Amino acid sequence: MHDNHALMDSGGFLPLFLLIALLGISPYLAAVYFSNQKYRNWPLQRIVFWSFGIISATAALVGPLAEQAHVDFRMHMAVHLLLGMLAPLLIAMSCPMTLLLRTLNISAARTVMAVLKNPPFRLINHPVTAALLNIGGLYVLYLTSLYHLMHESAFLYAVIHLHIFLAGYLFTVSIVYFDVTPHRFSFLYRSIVLIVALAGHKILAKTLYATPPEGVPRTEAEAGSMLMYYGGDLIDAVLIFYLCWHWYKSTAKREPSFIK
Repeated sequence: MHDNHALMDSGGFLPLFLLIALLGISPYLAAVYFSNQKYRNWPLQRIVFWSFGIISATAALVGPLAEQAHVDFRMHMAVHLLLGMLAPLLIAMSCPMTLLLRTLNISAARTVMAVLKNPPFRLINHPVTAALLNIGGLYVLYLTSLYHLMHESAFLYAVIHLHIFLAGYLFTVSIVYFDVTPHRFSFLYRSIVLIVALAGHKILAKTLYATPPEGVPRTEAEAGSMLMYYGGDLIDAVLIFYLCWHWYKSTAKREPSFIK
């Protein structure tokens, strides 16, 4: 399907995979260590979330799966799920911003929060903006020649995959507040945005099933689209669960004591 060769030899991927994963996990562990010197111990599950998030992203970019994604639309869609949905969700659940603020002194923490409160960050962290960058970016990728072009340019390939991860992360943290955020929107508003975004993701999957991208065999397009549709459902279910759970907890706190 594509003219370029794989970016690396799959037989020697393990050392590089482990190195990249270690480089991604180590700073978080170091931050946990320094945080625990001043505050109560950082929850173990957040360390697990971060570690598996980094491993998911690394698996999408290094090794046999990443190689096959260049020539097989099914493997490409597996990369999309790992890099654009699962890794962002796991990393968001690890609360990296909260951990960062715990490791900084008061002055530096206030500076970080002041930067995050600036209008550009408020705009990019808005649920609608995040949804447009995330779902809208996928429409541009798959319904134009960009999907074909990115396999002809290593630079374009890297930029697009960076966008996929960052857009997925922004969307996740704009919908469910796992972490510290200076800009908060109502549960109803975020729920509406989430529903529209999920519908857009499903419509795109069905569109790719019916009309494969240029150069993609129909059998691969159908299998990849089904993976996008049903695999995305599993990760979206976690988002929906936590959004509803947070909503329930916020209303339960306001209930009169005789109701509880």
